[in-house]
Amino acid sequence: MMRRLFLTLSLILAGAAMANAAEYRESPVLKEQVAAGALPPVAERLPEIPYVMQMDGGRKAGKYGGDLNILMARSKDVRQLVVYGYARLVKYSRDFKLIPDILESVDVEEGRIFTLRLRKGHRWSDGAPFTTEDFRYWWENVANDVSLAPSGPPIDLRVDGELPKVEVIDETAVRFSWSAPNPRFLPALAGARPLYIYRPAHYLKQYHAAYGDEAALNAAAEAQGQHSWAALHNKLDNLYKNDNVDLPSLQPWINTTPKPAERFVFRRNPYFHRVDPDGQQLPYIDRIVMQVANSKIIPAKTGTGESDLQARYLRFDNYTFLRENQDRNGFQTLLWRIGKGSHMTLYPNLNAQDEEWRKLFRDVRVRRALSLAIDRAEINQVIYFGLALQSQNTVLPQSPLFKEEYQTAWAQFDLKQANALLDEAGLTKRNDAGLRLLPDGRPMELIVETAGESTEQTDVLALVRDNWKNIGIALHSKPSQRDVVRNRIYSGATLMSIWEGLENGLPGADSLPDELAPTHQIHYQWPKWGQYIETSGKSGEPADMDKPRKLQALLADWYAAGDKATKEEIWHAMLSIWSDRVFTIGIVSGVMQPVVVDANLRNVPDEGMYTWDPGAHFGIYEPDSFWFDK
Repeated sequence: MMRRLFLTLSLILAGAAMANAAEYRESPVLKEQVAAGALPPVAERLPEIPYVMQMDGGRKAGKYGGDLNILMARSKDVRQLVVYGYARLVKYSRDFKLIPDILESVDVEEGRIFTLRLRKGHRWSDGAPFTTEDFRYWWENVANDVSLAPSGPPIDLRVDGELPKVEVIDETAVRFSWSAPNPRFLPALAGARPLYIYRPAHYLKQYHAAYGDEAALNAAAEAQGQHSWAALHNKLDNLYKNDNVDLPSLQPWINTTPKPAERFVFRRNPYFHRVDPDGQQLPYIDRIVMQVANSKIIPAKTGTGESDLQARYLRFDNYTFLRENQDRNGFQTLLWRIGKGSHMTLYPNLNAQDEEWRKLFRDVRVRRALSLAIDRAEINQVIYFGLALQSQNTVLPQSPLFKEEYQTAWAQFDLKQANALLDEAGLTKRNDAGLRLLPDGRPMELIVETAGESTEQTDVLALVRDNWKNIGIALHSKPSQRDVVRNRIYSGATLMSIWEGLENGLPGADSLPDELAPTHQIHYQWPKWGQYIETSGKSGEPADMDKPRKLQALLADWYAAGDKATKEEIWHAMLSIWSDRVFTIGIVSGVMQPVVVDANLRNVPDEGMYTWDPGAHFGIYEPDSFWFDK
């Protein structure tokens, strides 16, 4: 039976009421352009049924105007305005539920047939109609054109290797369907880096060989330093990278500054599809100005009032400095919890080249002992002022899947039990310095590799080192560059590393649990097993441990599950194995992220979750609703 998902009655009624409203309102900047004949009236620029922003959580309808200044470390950070702008076909609400945004609605049948309905009258930022032709063009002329996409459509559109059937029903309805459920589809559309299944066809067709003379297009591409029409098309087709100022967009602010530059100006999209309950077209803020600065000095520049909204490149250890300067420089410093499963996590490499350490890391008694021998309360107090959560690498308390037993599994500080487990694992011999000996006679000196990007990781490891001395293990930290460490982990050269934990610490039953099973090379506890799955067996190694294979089987069951209750049951089965077997060793989670907000900036929540996906950092809180009260 067909059932319509994610479209609340209040949203339907609010949209309908606004569509019949006597008058919409817009920024004075746009009024001037309308008066000059440069733009049509606002009612003609909005969809027939716009997205109506719900002013909940203490938000209020705002005032137009102003420039929002932000700091970024690289020119490629222009893509962060696509993250923060967070206009998506479907998106996450503030309570992490999927709702329609660019789409008017989504019809879902059996978890495998998705009918996407566009908002009639919606337009790209240049005023051209946004229709299902933009979906057809992407599917037929981009995703399935070997010149543009040699590997074919992206993995989120594949179900056991099967690609979807794509049907354009009419100008505002398109259907994607598979023979089996595809639970990854909608979350991918809502991602911080979303799955784009549409393109501005009216703009890109002029660069595509299917719509012009190929020889002439190749010549034009060579004149721009590209070797073919396809290379030029791919260079210009970067909705996420946000670096082509001529590429039409659906985001609230549009980049107007071509690279190279140190200062980028984003202007409001006059065709943006959202309005507030009073009929004011969003966003409220006219421009966002992004200044590029060295990442090391961004905290200092923020502390002098040079950013109106800043969290990126700020760390918890900047908090005291920021608070000391906020009154003098006109900002407030908020603390949001970071939404990862763990802020600091140790990754024993189960695919390590060193045979003795590999065998030990595969012994659950050793992993449990290493976890039990960490004084998380001390680390929390010394480094995080007691504000973090002492926790394994698992879901956060804000997740509907949270259970305290997942958070506390093998996480109590118990040196007696840790030593007993190591003895039980056969590690009873010690040298004169008190270090336990490996079976081959080497002392247990464990090198933990870090990305070397901050002192926070080394500060945490210094405390863990003091703890592990008491169980006869010497810890040595080794900082290096991020890419170097990753490659060493992938090859098995690294024994253990320290990184952040689960990317999504706030999942629900419909969230993909692939982080809990060997599926990706970037899972540092079993990179070769993940690589084997990613490459369909072409490289890496198949998992050869019982519990990791069980997690892979449960993930397959989750993909095949047709109802939420079954998915939730599978999630808990996976979380139970994950926490009990301690494949990663979480230390603290819910660490506070400093968020600096101009004293006059409104509708930024005092408390929030700072998370990449789901959440898109500021995106989930809809920055198009932020406004200056001055």
